[in-house]
Amino acid sequence: QVQLVESGGGSVHPGGSLRLSCVGSGRTFSNYAIGWFRQAPGKEREFLGAIIRSGSSTYYEDSVKGRFTISRDNAKNTVYLQMDSLKPEDTAVYYCSADPKLHTLVVATTDTNAHPELWGQGTQVTVSV
Repeated sequence: QVQLVESGGGSVHPGGSLRLSCVGSGRTFSNYAIGWFRQAPGKEREFLGAIIRSGSSTYYEDSVKGRFTISRDNAKNTVYLQMDSLKPEDTAVYYCSADPKLHTLVVATTDTNAHPELWGQGTQVTVSV
């Protein structure tokens, strides 16, 4: 079974950039679609985007489209979240999640029956002046 570990979080000024990594352990990492989520204090978890198993296609929520980019390197068991033009409202704990089905990730925060198979522990991103 794959386990996920996020890294790359930190503090950045508005307009800055960060790249988060989600590293999966185990030989079956390429069998999973990977999604990125975030949760700000006092708010519900928000789906940001996802990438299919091969990495050839991605899906983004409108709130981050054009600013965030997801990519993956299956040889390194790693998925990346490149975040540009960061805003204070991007401050949150960021999580990666894995499921064999992309759809499960896309609807994870809107469908109570959708439960992605794996979650990482999260990494904090703070955007402030």
